[in-house]
Amino acid sequence: MPAAVRQLPHSPGVYRFVDTRGRALYVGRAIDLRRRVASYWGDLGDRGHLGGMVSAVRRVQAVVCASEHEAAWLERNLLEKHKPRANRSRGGQEVPTLLALNCAGTGLRLELVHSPYAGDWRHFGPYLGGDRARLALSGLQRAYSLSYCGDGLTGSELDLARARVSRPLSRDELVKTVSAVLEHERAAAADVKSELMGHRDRAAAALAFELAQRVQDEISAIDWLVSPQRVTAVEPYDLDVYGWDHGRLVHFSIRDGRLSTWRERSLDVRRAPRFIRATPDEWADFAQENATLAARLACAEGP
Repeated sequence: MPAAVRQLPHSPGVYRFVDTRGRALYVGRAIDLRRRVASYWGDLGDRGHLGGMVSAVRRVQAVVCASEHEAAWLERNLLEKHKPRANRSRGGQEVPTLLALNCAGTGLRLELVHSPYAGDWRHFGPYLGGDRARLALSGLQRAYSLSYCGDGLTGSELDLARARVSRPLSRDELVKTVSAVLEHERAAAADVKSELMGHRDRAAAALAFELAQRVQDEISAIDWLVSPQRVTAVEPYDLDVYGWDHGRLVHFSIRDGRLSTWRERSLDVRRAPRFIRATPDEWADFAQENATLAARLACAEGP
C-alpha cells in the first residue's frame, strides 16, 4: 500500500491513481477517502478487474469535498472530461436533475425537471440522482401538502390540507419555506425534516412500517439535496481556482459552471503568489485545504 494512503482524511472526496508517467489510471469517489482507497490493497472482491491497475499505481491524489453529493458531482465531471482506461463509464449512472418552482397565479407548483423551464419558474440544483430528487420532492409534498396550496381550494380541500400538516402555512409562507429549504438554509431544512419525522413516527406507531420506511427515505433524500455542493452550477460560468502549499500547486478549472479539470504540479514559492491572487475568496478555503492535502500526499510518496 502506498504510504500516501495513511495521509488521506476520513472525509468524502474524489481520488485519482497515477502511474509512473503521470497518467491518470483511475478516478473514483468515496464517502471516506482513507478507507476506500486502502481497500484497493486488500481483497478487491467484485473489483478484481482492477488488480492490474493497482500494481501500476505510483501516486495517489485526492480532493476533499464538502459532502458525498459534491464528491459524486466532481467524479462525474472529471470522468466526462477525461475517462481513464480503468474506469468503465463516463460519470456513473445517476441522472442530473433540477427542481423547478412556479408560484405565479394562485397556486404553487414544484416539479422535477431535467432542463430549465422557460417563463415564471425558479430552478434549484442541480442534483445528481433522479431517485433521490424524486424522494425529496415527495417529502416536500408530504410535509407541506403542496398539492393543496392555492387560493381556489374548496372547503374540503382546505380541511384535508390542515389535517395533513401540523402547522398550516399560507401560500406566501409556503413559497418562502420551500425556497429556503432548496437554498440550503439550515433552519428550513431542519423544519421540513422535523415535519417528516412526525409523519414517520405516526406511521410506525400505526404499524405502517412500509410507509414509515418510505418517509425515512424521503428524509435521507432531503439531506442529500441540502448538502453543500458547488462543483456544478445551474448557471454557466468560467473560473480558475488555485491553491499552493509546500511546493505543490493545485489547479481546478471551472468551465460552463462545472469543475471538470484538476491538475497538480510542483511550483517554487516565488511563483505561487500570482496564482493565489487569481483565486476568488469564496474558493480560497477549498483550494488551500486541497493544496495542503496534495503536498502531504506528494511528500509521503517521495520524489
